[in-house]
Amino acid sequence: MKFNWKKIIAAGAVLAGAAALFVGANAVKPTHVHAADNASTVSAIKKRGQLRVAVFGDLPPYGWVNKDGKRVGYDVELARRMAKDLGVKPKFVQVNANNRVDTLNSNKADIVLANFTVTPERKQAVSFVKPYMKVSVGVVSPKNKKITKISQLKGKKVIVTKGTTAENYFTTKQRGVQLLKFDSKTQQFNALKNNRGAALADDNSYLYAWVKKNPKYTVGIKSVGPHQYIAPAVKKGNTSLLNWSNKEITKLNKEGFFTQDYNHQLKPYFGSEVKPSDIVLKQGK
Repeated sequence: MKFNWKKIIAAGAVLAGAAALFVGANAVKPTHVHAADNASTVSAIKKRGQLRVAVFGDLPPYGWVNKDGKRVGYDVELARRMAKDLGVKPKFVQVNANNRVDTLNSNKADIVLANFTVTPERKQAVSFVKPYMKVSVGVVSPKNKKITKISQLKGKKVIVTKGTTAENYFTTKQRGVQLLKFDSKTQQFNALKNNRGAALADDNSYLYAWVKKNPKYTVGIKSVGPHQYIAPAVKKGNTSLLNWSNKEITKLNKEGFFTQDYNHQLKPYFGSEVKPSDIVLKQGK
């Protein structure tokens, strides 16, 4: 009997390839996803005794390190309360705006509480919890060269932080401006003070705080683009922590926690023109 060795070898290669695909699909992929998801479930967090929270370290009054070396701020106080209600301690993971998603998806944090604005693009990468704050993009400029209309920025340099809604707004809606992009809030505000741009765009909720400490500047444009919301975020597929966090935000709203958090952490840093209702969502429901 004469064997066609070429056909036998080809058939063997096909079978080997199919076997490899079978092993890859049924062993490697599920194990990887399973391990990643389990690291941040409610049961895993309680077992570990820590809630790992991604926060800013240079954004007063939301998340920063004060002169005594203590982490403080509106988001930080929320993080501590959530950890307490879980029966664990908070462990803070410092992030910049442009690495919040990566920090979450690489399992370095269980949840993001870093002034994280909900956008359609971000919804593709993370799962957002119920919001706890409202916000829109504002524009700050020197009082002696005040910017009050977007049209005044045409052809001029506008300072933003990478990965923010301000960057996205000016990139997609206002292409007539030149963007200077920075990695951190500290860098962007230093750039404005050094006259590297005509204005700076960011969430109005903390521009109000910044100008109170820097009276030579003003929020000449209080709101551009759509009104948006700030919410915690967890890794996609982590339904355990997502469901718990949704119930937690609902409970804290009923308690009026966010108004208390505002009065404690935000009010001392805002001017008289800002009211709790400008920032905090309706409480008691």
